[in-house]
Amino acid sequence: MQNFDIVKTSEIDNTFRVAAIRGTYDLQMPQITEHFTGELNLPDNWRIGLIVGNSGTGKTTIAKHLFGGDYICNFDYTHKSVVDDMPEQCSVAEISQAFCAVGFASVPSWLKPYAVLSNGEKMRVDLARAILEKRDLFVFDEFTSVVDRNVAKVASFAIQKALRRNCGGGKFIAVSCHYDVEDWLMPDWVFDTNKMEFRECVKKKDLSADCVCMSYQQKTKHDIGKCLLDITI
Repeated sequence: MQNFDIVKTSEIDNTFRVAAIRGTYDLQMPQITEHFTGELNLPDNWRIGLIVGNSGTGKTTIAKHLFGGDYICNFDYTHKSVVDDMPEQCSVAEISQAFCAVGFASVPSWLKPYAVLSNGEKMRVDLARAILEKRDLFVFDEFTSVVDRNVAKVASFAIQKALRRNCGGGKFIAVSCHYDVEDWLMPDWVFDTNKMEFRECVKKKDLSADCVCMSYQQKTKHDIGKCLLDITI
C-alpha cells in the first residue's frame, strides 16, 4: 500500500497586478495551499495503472510524489532521425517492432528528427523509447492529451497490447484527464483524483479488432493491424 499526504504551498508575490487582483476579489491570504491525501493499494503482479481526474485535482503532484523517479521526461533527442535516438543496444528489428507496437507506424516519420514530429508522434516515440530502455516502471503524464480522442483510444489499445505482450517494457502508469482511455487501456487499477478513490479493475475480455477499428472509422474492411498502420498523428 502506498499512502500519501501532500501539502503543496505557493507563496504569493505582492506585485502591482497581484495587489490589484487581491483588492478586486478580496483575497488576503499570504500563500495558496493545496492538500492531497489518499492511498493506493496496488495489487500483486499488476502491469498497467491509470491515474485520472480533472485538471487541478492533483494528478501530477500525486504521481510525482509516489513515482517521481520513473517519469518519462527530458529524453535527449540529438540525432537527425528518431530511429538513431533509440538505445544503442537495440536492433533495427526491435526498434521497428516497438514503433509499430505503440502505433507509430509511419515509416518515413522514423527518419525525421524528433523536433519536427507532431505532438502525437512525439508521445509515441517517447513511449517506444521507454519500452526499449526496458525500465521496470515508467510513468507518462498528460497521456493522450494532445491527440484526437478516436486516435487516443486506438493508441491506448495498441500500447496495452504491446505491454501485455512483454514488448521489452515493465510496468506502465498513465496520468490523464481523459476518462475515455480506461476501456481501451484496460488498466489493472485506477486512482481517480476527483474522488481520491482507488479501485482495482475487473478483468475484461479483450476488445475485438472489429470494435477498435469501428471506433477509429465508422465503416471499415480493414483488420486492427491495418487500422493502426493507417493512423497518422
